[in-house]
Amino acid sequence: MDVYLPIANLSVNGLYIVLLGGLTGILSGLFGVGGGFLTTPLLIFYGIPPTVAAASAATQVTGASVSGVIAHSRNKGVDYRMGAIMVAGGVVGALVGAVLFRLLQALGQIDVVINILYVVMLGAIGALMMQEALTGLLPKVSAAGGARETRRRRHHPLVAALPYRWRFYASGLYISPLAPLILGALVGILTMLMGVGGGFMLVPAMLYILGMSGNVVVGTSLFQILFVTMVTTMTHAVTTQAVDIILAGLLLLGSVLGAQFGTQIAMKARPEVLRLVLAAIVLAIALRMLYGLGVQPDEVYTVAPL
Repeated sequence: MDVYLPIANLSVNGLYIVLLGGLTGILSGLFGVGGGFLTTPLLIFYGIPPTVAAASAATQVTGASVSGVIAHSRNKGVDYRMGAIMVAGGVVGALVGAVLFRLLQALGQIDVVINILYVVMLGAIGALMMQEALTGLLPKVSAAGGARETRRRRHHPLVAALPYRWRFYASGLYISPLAPLILGALVGILTMLMGVGGGFMLVPAMLYILGMSGNVVVGTSLFQILFVTMVTTMTHAVTTQAVDIILAGLLLLGSVLGAQFGTQIAMKARPEVLRLVLAAIVLAIALRMLYGLGVQPDEVYTVAPL
């Protein structure tokens, strides 16, 4: 089923794009990530120009996030107060990212920057998550008595040093709102530049930097991603004109359905196992993007469809 994409100026297999959206929707429900970290690279591998892939994937992430937030909200898995602060930071970050996007686009370097960002961010986050997941699955034995060590999750010392503390009851935290505000802004910049929801960075940061309770991390991440990607999509449509509505619609169709399946699986699976799987996927994508950077420039975006 060939479908012509007017902005990308090429024909694609519509069924493949829908299935790709479904896959990223499942990841969204499972891990609290928007799925754009997987969608954008796979679209690039398929032959979609990086700017169009990044801009259109942000639209798909919005759809997956709506579906995922609704599912997690039913189980009280969303910290709305924390999410609202992250959204405020994310909107500011998205606007800053829009300026950077236009600047890099004018310099003709946006495609290279997108690839490098993916390699660096995915490689770093994937390695950290892999280490944490393996530590959780293989806990250390204490010297006295051979009992398993249990570790209470705490927020980072830098977060503890920030002023103006608020209570976030759903997350079980008493921290400064500046921490989630800054985190949201950084994710907003990445969302604009990379076409991702930022969940692959946001979820680990919420766990290991903010010290949030694991039962609300996924839902809160999706809540933030939902609003920030909406702003990102509108900004792209106005400033870069890189959003391909047909491509975004096909991705959206699959992702909304996939997110519901992913949420159901997430409720039954062991968190450490899910983090290990996500880390493996993130590292695999990083290695594939690194391989693309090593190919001759004329060949980077002409890889045969998967």
